[in-house]
Amino acid sequence: MRAVLTGLMVATSLSGCMVPAMYPIPQAQAQKKQNNFEQLDLKRMIDLYVNKQNSSESSIEGIYTVSSVVTKKGKPLFANEEREIVKDRDENYAKVALIRDPGNPNRGYMEISLNKDGQSTFSIIGEFTHLAEGNLLVYKHFESRGKSTTSYTFSYDESRDLLEGIRTDNIGKSTITYQLTYLKVSTKSYLAGQ
Repeated sequence: MRAVLTGLMVATSLSGCMVPAMYPIPQAQAQKKQNNFEQLDLKRMIDLYVNKQNSSESSIEGIYTVSSVVTKKGKPLFANEEREIVKDRDENYAKVALIRDPGNPNRGYMEISLNKDGQSTFSIIGEFTHLAEGNLLVYKHFESRGKSTTSYTFSYDESRDLLEGIRTDNIGKSTITYQLTYLKVSTKSYLAGQ
């Protein structure tokens, strides 16, 4: 068997011009051309879209870095005072785009993950909806594969381009607080520096 494989490899390397005839290369690959136009990837197109000139209406649209802090507050066993400890802290763990969704009346903005490069499609991982009050929003984060969603209450600080959200869970005698911070990184000055 080894001799047959070695013979095939030698015959193939000696008759290199026969291989394309046996296994034709698709025309799209064979006729690759140089493209003389400027190319844009999806991230750059989103940068341009969210920084477009629009009305004076306040909007959370933009590209953000996301950080989180998880704290636990409760009374330890045999203790008199409540203690609060930081269980987890993750700085700038994700990059997301928040884009207005005029086609869907049930959500104001969709959240798109920008964590992976070279994708042709990007996942919608959450949605924001404005409450009646000016700067308050409800955020629903979608779990993978259509599992459940988690909800946060967010406030938007337009002067600092910052979204801050909180969710609390009571587990036994302890309170777990999840805090998300979205910091906008796609401002006009940011793009001018690129």
